[in-house]
Amino acid sequence: MTSNLTEWNDFYVATAGAAAALTGLIFVGISINLTQILSFPILILKASVALILLVSILIFSVFLLVPKENHNLIGYEIIGFGLLVWVLVTRADLKIYLKALKEFKSVYLFNLLFDQLAILPYVLAGLSLLFFHGTGFYWIVPAMILSFIKAVFDAWVLLIEIKR
Repeated sequence: MTSNLTEWNDFYVATAGAAAALTGLIFVGISINLTQILSFPILILKASVALILLVSILIFSVFLLVPKENHNLIGYEIIGFGLLVWVLVTRADLKIYLKALKEFKSVYLFNLLFDQLAILPYVLAGLSLLFFHGTGFYWIVPAMILSFIKAVFDAWVLLIEIKR
């Protein structure tokens, strides 16, 4: 079963808008709690992961909204950018894990695994677009949903839990 990119237009417009709005809100929230966030290196990394996940949704959506692009080019764009996002987020997650206190290691390991589940479907989407054409678009849906969930969870920690 293949899919035409124009069928996905509304989905990518909605995700781009939501990602842009949430990114802006997180920037404002981070600036409000900047002193507290800067005093904990782990929180700086969590903030960067949240922003990377949201900005990546925005950028993936923009890639997919370019008119008349063929599946192969989109596949290469998604693989390339997906691998970049994977490297950036995995690097930050590993730093968080290594800096975490022993009693919080399992929480940060879960965060690392959750981020992998959010990002790797982008790479699978790109590969699927290259080899199976339109079926790759279906891999992007869980990637974006899980990225939204993880970014909002990280934002919650940065904006609300930091006050406890």
